[in-house]
Amino acid sequence: MSKKTDMDSFDFESALEELESLVEKLEKGDLPLEESLKEFERGITLTRNCQKELKEAEHKVRILTEEGIEKDFGEDDLV
Repeated sequence: MSKKTDMDSFDFESALEELESLVEKLEKGDLPLEESLKEFERGITLTRNCQKELKEAEHKVRILTEEGIEKDFGEDDLV
């Protein structure tokens, strides 16, 4: 049985909402230093996960677009 990782259940939109909330909290400046560092670290993790998701989505779009071009025009027409 395989264990689910954080990325298996990653929700891009929820992560963005959480990031927005973290930024608001940090910008207010009301948090104690220790909590600010903890929230900042969480924000970095969320940002990296979002970037990874975006790169994967971009890669999929690129593949689908290239496949579509080859089907529409044929490989000989691309050169």
